Amino acid sequence: MLVLASRSPRRSEILRAAGIRFTVRPADIAEAPRPGETPDAYVRRLAEEKADVAGIHDGEIVLGADTVVVVDQHILEKPADPSDAARMLRVLSGREHFVLTGVCLRGPEKKRVDTVSTSVRFAPLSEDEIAEYVASGEPMDKAGAYAIQGLACRFVERIEGDYFNVVGLPISLIYRRLREIGELPGAGRL
Repeated sequence: MLVLASRSPRRSEILRAAGIRFTVRPADIAEAPRPGETPDAYVRRLAEEKADVAGIHDGEIVLGADTVVVVDQHILEKPADPSDAARMLRVLSGREHFVLTGVCLRGPEKKRVDTVSTSVRFAPLSEDEIAEYVASGEPMDKAGAYAIQGLACRFVERIEGDYFNVVGLPISLIYRRLREIGELPGAGRL
């Protein structure tokens, strides 16, 4: 049985849409980069910590994941308040950024940790567009202060890579890994 170590409704929706059976066991951990930690190392560490904290019981595979938005190696997580959301959107306006998700699948004896990166380019945003989007409330619990699957889709000029990674869970990678380890029809066991 797959255990999702996350409260994220988006991650649950993606797993359900892919037809993957799972249960939820949220893992609450402190989320702050360490001094000198790269964005890639940061999301990998958090994914692994979430999988570890959720714990594992017989017959389980635990999935931990963490997603951040990165601009010029600067991490944009969830905004602290509406003014922080507006600041982040100004940073993203007219620019390319990267969405990184660290994924950890933990079995009884081993862990598999991956990172997926997707490039997203925003159109230039006016102050009115930013204010209207922030007022919608949508940016407030999203890394980088936007939801590509929501109102912010109108800002996206280009995406290169896994769309579902930007939503919060690179499902194609997870599906392949689950098949590899035998959680889905296939061979092997983690």
